[in-house]
Amino acid sequence: MIVAAKRTYKISEYFFSKKMKEIHNLEKDGVKIINLGIGNPDLLPPYEVVHKMKKASELKHANTYQSYIGIETLRNSISSWYRKVYQVDVDPKHEILPLMGSKEGIMHISMSYLDKGDQVLIPNPGYPTYSSISELLEAKIIYYDLHEDENWIPKLEDLSISKVKMMWINYPHMPTGATIDFEKLEKIVFFAKKNHVLLVHDNPYSLILNQEHPLSIFNVKGAKNIALELNSLSKSYNMPGWRVGMIIGKKEFIQNILKIKSQMDSGMYYPIQIGAIEAMNHNSKWFEELNVEYIKRRRIIWELCDYLNLKYEKKSAGIFVWAKITDVDQNDSIWSENFLKTYHIFVTPGRIFGSNGKGYLRFSMCCPIKILEEAKNRILS
Repeated sequence: MIVAAKRTYKISEYFFSKKMKEIHNLEKDGVKIINLGIGNPDLLPPYEVVHKMKKASELKHANTYQSYIGIETLRNSISSWYRKVYQVDVDPKHEILPLMGSKEGIMHISMSYLDKGDQVLIPNPGYPTYSSISELLEAKIIYYDLHEDENWIPKLEDLSISKVKMMWINYPHMPTGATIDFEKLEKIVFFAKKNHVLLVHDNPYSLILNQEHPLSIFNVKGAKNIALELNSLSKSYNMPGWRVGMIIGKKEFIQNILKIKSQMDSGMYYPIQIGAIEAMNHNSKWFEELNVEYIKRRRIIWELCDYLNLKYEKKSAGIFVWAKITDVDQNDSIWSENFLKTYHIFVTPGRIFGSNGKGYLRFSMCCPIKILEEAKNRILS
């Protein structure tokens, strides 16, 4: 009998992977499901991005293996983008590692710096992949609490970190959309520096509906000595399926991560790199127009939440609305299942992001206004 590796018993199939199968089966039976659960941008990338990618695909060398660190012009573009968006200087030769989406970067960083038994601080609620990858690597997870009444910012004085090696943070925060100001970010950096902890900031939502100035962890002086930052073009330029992300960090950190990454892929498809370069050349007008669309979508979801007697924060950023069930006896998982059965609308239960997500729901704005209006009509009729 051939048995699976023991590490597979520590995790289950990704929640959304299972849920999409369930939704697919319902739709095969003729049930039209409105999916407000997945953060999968439905809008198109800038036209010029697709045009440049198509042209590049016709070049003779387009289908060859590419460099593990991306072409030089891509790294230069990422460096220029960081200077333009975050006012951060990044050395394109040594401090940038392009990724096939930032999700793979979570694995690469974890494999590079976590040994069996190493302690890692993970936010609760937070992105489930931080936990699942740590489990696979047999690291010891220490969850740190985030709460609504503290705007989902950690209370550093409550953290026990005597043996912690790495800490994950994520602002604007997923799933809540909470933002962080410079002073609080600075305190987290100083905390990590004082305790010799590798701080990893996952930063893919800073340009979507963010009322604050976009922040990088490297806006904090000295952060490069103890921090890494993940970023992505998936949400910012509607390119989730293109899988374009990046790790930013000092030379020594990048070199260690490259040892892992170079064993796991053979470089990003050349035309995608060309498209990514074109995307990052776009100015703020692109984001202004993108955010106008998301504002319209968010307003409809707020109307749904009001009708359903759900509480939400209007100052949040990102592509989700995080809403609290006001009936304290109501289970968010049961609420989500009943909502799906009654209205054929899928909304993500908050508990999949951690125990502090219990009693909350996450609505995605990645749906056309026409579909959101249909969802509203289903509920109100």
